[in-house]
Amino acid sequence: MLTTIIVIVALALLFDFINGFHDTANAIATSISTRALSPRVAVLGAAILNFVGAIFSSEVAKTVGGSVANPATIENGMHIVIAALISAIIWNLLTWYYGIPSSSSHTLIGSLAGAVIAGAGMGALNWDGFRSIVIILVLSPMVAFATGFIIMWIIRQLIVMSGNSSRTKLNRTFRSFQVISAALLSFSHGGNDAQKAMGIIVFGLVSMGYQDTLDVPLWVKLSAATAMGLGTSIGGWRIIKTMSKKLLKIEPVNGFASDLNSSIVIQVSTHLGMPLSTTHVISSSIIGTGSVMRFHDVKWATVTRMIMTWVITIPISMILAYLIYKIIFSL
Repeated sequence: MLTTIIVIVALALLFDFINGFHDTANAIATSISTRALSPRVAVLGAAILNFVGAIFSSEVAKTVGGSVANPATIENGMHIVIAALISAIIWNLLTWYYGIPSSSSHTLIGSLAGAVIAGAGMGALNWDGFRSIVIILVLSPMVAFATGFIIMWIIRQLIVMSGNSSRTKLNRTFRSFQVISAALLSFSHGGNDAQKAMGIIVFGLVSMGYQDTLDVPLWVKLSAATAMGLGTSIGGWRIIKTMSKKLLKIEPVNGFASDLNSSIVIQVSTHLGMPLSTTHVISSSIIGTGSVMRFHDVKWATVTRMIMTWVITIPISMILAYLIYKIIFSL
């Protein structure tokens, strides 16, 4: 029993570590692209603020740990968690290798659902809870695109009203603003993303009888925060390249607007205890703000490729986790 929980915690922290370098690009791509921050400073700052954000709250962890299935009553809970984590790790590494900014949230939720079906049957899946999470995951990019468009439009109108047409001065001003917005985004990213690993650890602890509630122990918070911080410190340069160069040319003004908008959307979701995809939110914010600046300069072929990855991640993760469970624990 103790060996199993050690395996679960180790896999969850490995997932969180990979999540750190897989999703580092989300928080720092715009500030690196506009040279508001050097890559070294951006990655180090993101690592520290991801750690701080990760220990700030635990509502998202409770949602992940209890909404997809009831860990207190489910059969084969420990095996389900192991299969789900292996599936999520595999998908994250594949998309990182090919530089595709996919969602760690999508793959973890999809993997957990697939493993639950494999290990405990369709009836064990909490369809209402699973559906509510998926709805947030689907709607949040749309909201981020719309609010990003609005925020950028407002900023653009204010610039026009101010009569300041000096591009050099505007870039210098918004590069300074970007330092603040990038810091806020890194904090927000840690506050939502690291809690998913916390939630899966709590799921395992409850299913194995180590605790009775979905409350996140301090050691789990610190472990997950540390794993994400270390992963972030490595950096996800393949994905940074996609986010900062292949979507559109990012300037300081829309880089600031993108980071600010993403932070707001993520913070609201975290406050509501709902996991979302920071990858989707930030990508959609970049596209939304960029559409105001230069709609035709958005590289829609890259956007289409990203959306296709987003669409297939949950079903592929469900199938992958289902197969992994059957291969490891049913043969």
